[in-house]
Amino acid sequence: MAFECCKTAKVDSSSHLVQSVDRLLGEQVEIESRRDKENSAFESEIENLEFESLKPTSEFRPKRGTLTSYNAKSLPVDEALLNYSRSITDLPPALISEILNCLEPKELGIVSCVSKSIYRLASEHHVWKEFYYERWGQPVVRTPLGLGYLDEKTWKELFVEREFRSKTFLGRYSIDNLYGHTEAVRTVFLLASKKLIFTSGYESIVRMWDMEEGLAIASSRPLGCTIRAVAADTKLLIAGGTDGFIHGWRAKEGLSYLFDLKGSQNQNTEFRLWEHEGPITCLALDLNRIYSGSWDMTVRVWDRSLLKCLKVLRHSDWVWSLVPHDTTVASVSGSDVYVWDSDNGSQIAFVSNVHVGDIYSLARSHTGKLLFTGGEDGAIHMFEIINHCGESNLQQVATWIPHSGPVYSLSFEFPWLVSASSDGKLSLIDVRKLLKPSRHAAPGNPKRSNGSYQKNVEPPQRMLHWFGSNLFSVDIGSDRVVCGGEEGVVRVWNFSQALEIEQRSRALRGLRLENRMRRRKLQIGMNGKGGCAEQCSVAAKNLVNGDRNDVWHNKRGVSSKLKA
Repeated sequence: MAFECCKTAKVDSSSHLVQSVDRLLGEQVEIESRRDKENSAFESEIENLEFESLKPTSEFRPKRGTLTSYNAKSLPVDEALLNYSRSITDLPPALISEILNCLEPKELGIVSCVSKSIYRLASEHHVWKEFYYERWGQPVVRTPLGLGYLDEKTWKELFVEREFRSKTFLGRYSIDNLYGHTEAVRTVFLLASKKLIFTSGYESIVRMWDMEEGLAIASSRPLGCTIRAVAADTKLLIAGGTDGFIHGWRAKEGLSYLFDLKGSQNQNTEFRLWEHEGPITCLALDLNRIYSGSWDMTVRVWDRSLLKCLKVLRHSDWVWSLVPHDTTVASVSGSDVYVWDSDNGSQIAFVSNVHVGDIYSLARSHTGKLLFTGGEDGAIHMFEIINHCGESNLQQVATWIPHSGPVYSLSFEFPWLVSASSDGKLSLIDVRKLLKPSRHAAPGNPKRSNGSYQKNVEPPQRMLHWFGSNLFSVDIGSDRVVCGGEEGVVRVWNFSQALEIEQRSRALRGLRLENRMRRRKLQIGMNGKGGCAEQCSVAAKNLVNGDRNDVWHNKRGVSSKLKA
């Protein structure tokens, strides 16, 4: 009985198993039939989309090294889709543009080598304009866009040319001396767009020089005080001194050198502003305003069209330097750094005791995110302005100590920071390695290392030695560095020679590359002809070796005859 019960149980279990298997097989058949229907529908859709227009007639298999012919209709849908390879060029142009917008200039240049279509998109991309404006602002000469004119150069060409030019500051240079001042030069200003240099100092005369020729163009009448600051653009020239006045000249139409400094005082072209109660130490201009700082512990913001003071920014000590950007202005007073909103006069950021002693000089990047300070202790600090939740803070990024005396002047043009000191030396500092390589972050931001900022003391890339001591002012622009000091001589470091040498070497590299590619094409063509090319090459080598052997035997014969 027990055996029968076990047998029946076994039979029941096997029947259940058979039923389950049948059920699974039925479901699989149903799934396969449904899949066949979907595949047939998908094939019809592909035919409606003219998949045959692609005409893939052959497929190259690198591993096997054979060509296999196939037809899209004869293959399953999945295999046909695998055989049809897609690339980035199949994406919509708008999507490709967004992808390219996330790249850095070097990465964008590498990607442009993929294909002709990508090269065209990368070369004409608007991001090159952003790259240029982030580093150097508006170009000096630019044909208007969208007005029916042809651009002389694309934004990519302008960027590459400017980046190439910035490398010349590590090359050869010549020194031009500008003589004319009888006393120490306290301030220099380089207007690179018009190739003009403005200088002044203890003799109270503002002088204008031709940057290319190194010759004096004009000089103003004596202004009656030591001039400690000069600033200029293509429409306005201002100078400030120890009498507290701001002396200004408007550009004169039709005059090749913009400003008529020699002429008699004219209300249409010359003006004076006075509200400071102490000597003026620094001046700056933007499109709509004039900025002035003084030992009366204030920075004043003026309307340049109405010549009226708009705001007064009060400090706790003498103001030594200032740099405006957009709607903000940064200033240094005593050993403290301030950032102000120039519209409402409110203080945005503040850092105290930055240097040991007073801060004498200040520079700022074109984006306005980076600040550079030089102080009485001979150090140079780099700060980043961080905006977070509507608040701004100054975060120290790097420090340089290139000088043994106070740093009296700083000037910045991407990527070079140049400083002048009382030790009679100029330092050139490249800040590119401190900037973030990713465009996902704000442009011009310093890079972080393990969540913290690099505060190491960085060495300068180059030192330029003056022939005396006490350098009071320095400026950089184009391929020139201009400096003035206690000797009363204005010196111009001219790096155009390095630019010419680099251009010639670049042209030679291009010729060598072209010749190399031509030889490679010829070699590929010869290899394609088969063994004939190898036989020719062997015969040529044997012929050369035979000639050499003949020459050797001839020489031996001649020498033996001479000995005999």
